[in-house]
Amino acid sequence: MANNSYSGVKNSMVEANHDGEFGCTLKELRSLMELRGAEAINKIGESYGDIQGFCQRLKTSPIEGLNGQPADIEKRKTVFGQNFIPPKKPKTFLQLVWEALQDVTLIILEVAAIVSLGLSFYKPPDAKRDNCGRAAGGVDDENEAEAGWIEGAAILLSVICVVLVTAFNDWSKEKQFRGLQSRIEQEQKFTVVRGGQVIQIPVAEIVVGDIAQIKYGDLLPADGVLIQGNDLKIDESSLTGESDHVKKTQEKDPMLLSGTHVMEGSGKMVVTAVGVNSQTGIIFTLLGGGEDDDDEEEEKKKEKEEKKKQRKSWCPH
Repeated sequence: MANNSYSGVKNSMVEANHDGEFGCTLKELRSLMELRGAEAINKIGESYGDIQGFCQRLKTSPIEGLNGQPADIEKRKTVFGQNFIPPKKPKTFLQLVWEALQDVTLIILEVAAIVSLGLSFYKPPDAKRDNCGRAAGGVDDENEAEAGWIEGAAILLSVICVVLVTAFNDWSKEKQFRGLQSRIEQEQKFTVVRGGQVIQIPVAEIVVGDIAQIKYGDLLPADGVLIQGNDLKIDESSLTGESDHVKKTQEKDPMLLSGTHVMEGSGKMVVTAVGVNSQTGIIFTLLGGGEDDDDEEEEKKKEKEEKKKQRKSWCPH
């Protein structure tokens, strides 16, 4: 028995040092939040024992919460990420102009203008004309030929005006939307427990290990595991498409997802994933993070090439 207890303590110490400072890695927490119902409960029981053991791994208290020291908060942000989803890069004015040019009606007008201009400058070879025809209609034909380019130029000018106005409207709307979004993110606050005190902090300052209080009407700002609930029902339709409200209890389904709404009851949860590592952040990244993925792939390729060069330089010739 003594040997078994010693080996258990030793294994727990090894697992506690698994992520350097915390007993859970970012990858483990992300995979945990992908589970639901009995599967999630079994995973918590097998890996952490219970919710109390899970909180101990995250170095937090279900009652007191985090200690609130700046060094600890910054460390958690470094290890587990910040509760902030970086927006997609804003489109430049030239990109908006190019998108406006893709309109089918404008494309038809552009082709018509080019054809009209081409025909106005095209002069067929001189054919044999009788003197009567030349005398009667020569002056009118020459005037029409000289003014023929005006029609095509007018069409092109109209297309340019429409494109510039459309692009400017889209640019101004996007700028207003981003300003409103940043203002909402700065003003939105959520209730957490730190140092035994219930305080409200900006949503962007929530970190993994925070004990968050949730109640009716809240939009969950991060993923978490329920540690205390009172007739809690969640609307998960924004993520799962489930129209019925899902009842959350510690015994059946304690997993809470960011971006979902609290429809009934109240409770507490320990935050397990924030920002791009939360379920909402993962979906957002998959939908709109193609540029970031390409950059990561390029960086990985560069690293592989550098490693190959280093190996070649160390290999004896």
